[in-house]
Parts: sequence; C-alpha cells; structure tokens
Amino acid sequence: MARMKFICDAERCIECNGCVTACKNENEVPWGVNRRRVVTINDGVVGAEKSISVACMHCADAPCMAVCPVDCFYRTDEGVVLHNKDTCIGCGYCSYACPFGAPQFPSQGTFGVRGKMDKCTFCAGGPEANGSQAEFEKYGRNRLAEGKLPACAEMCSTKALLAGDGDVVADIFRSRVVKRNKGAEVWGWGTAYGSKQAGQAPAKVEGVKK
Repeated sequence: MARMKFICDAERCIECNGCVTACKNENEVPWGVNRRRVVTINDGVVGAEKSISVACMHCADAPCMAVCPVDCFYRTDEGVVLHNKDTCIGCGYCSYACPFGAPQFPSQGTFGVRGKMDKCTFCAGGPEANGSQAEFEKYGRNRLAEGKLPACAEMCSTKALLAGDGDVVADIFRSRVVKRNKGAEVWGWGTAYGSKQAGQAPAKVEGVKK
C-alpha cells in the first residue's frame, strides 16, 4: 500500500499562505491553532531567502508516538500518523518532541491546561467513522476516504507543496532537481523519513545518452 508523504519544494514556494488558508477552511480548525504554517528563513537576504510550508510530516519513526504517555497516537495503513483526542490528556510531551512543531493546543488556561492536542491529519480524519459528523468536529474533513489529497497540497498555486504516495512524490521532486540542477536538499525529508533520496538525481545508466 502507498506510504503517504509531504514534500515542500522551497525553490517554488512564494509564501502566499494559500496552503494555510485551505487547511483552516477545509477543516474548520479551532481559533489559535495552525495545523500548517509558512516559515521564511533568511528573510530579506537577496538570493538566500527561502519559504517552507510546515506541518506534521507523518514521520516513519514519529517521536510524538514514542513520548506519548497514554499512547494516543497511531499509524494508518497509508503511513499517516493520527491521534485519538478522547485519549489525549494534553500533557504537551509531543509538542516538545516534534522537530516540526506540529502539535498545537487550543488554549493556555489556568495551571497550564492546554486542552486536547490538534495537528495535521493529512486530511485523513480520525478514529471515528469515516465521514461522520463526530469525526469532522474533532479532526476535520476526511478527504483521503473520499479519494482526494490534502486540501493544502491541492490548493498550492505553484505546486511547491506535494502530497501523496511517497515514491511518486519523490520522483516528481527528483525530476525537478535534475531539470534545474539545484535544490537537491528537500527540507524535512531526512528528518521525517530517515532518507534524503527525494533530492538525489537518478543514477546514470551506462550506454544511455541524455
């Protein structure tokens, strides 16, 4: 079965925040929660400024799953890391463990009460029945069950943000790198999936002319 993954091509991202808006609109996330955000590094530096769309990368060896004291996280057959809000106690351990800052909390109340954790679901819903009202209210829309990709990737105007089968997504990014001969380091790939293969040019085959 396909292993779902995200890739953000920093060479194409124009910091329009269309992915952020699409996520909020599609999933009706709580006020103050940003499942996806755009981060700009080297802001204002000519030739060095890069923008990157950041959310849960649904890691192969997810640190949030490792530190959760109540085991509220689980992985689907497609490799999407989801969590059960009914089990979550809002301790915040996942927030400290995640290298991408994906776990979000809707409030900062008395005595440090955060509320139930919320994060990107790859538009795959949660443990409730697919397409149910309960699932939508807790986790947002389940687009994967409808045969669709995450709204953030579908709404990206420059196709900087790619989502889907990891092998297909990696091949798309690899072909871009070969054509422009730069930008081989894909941000977050090695951290989340333990490999930088997405940014590597295809191996040359002897006897084949390009």
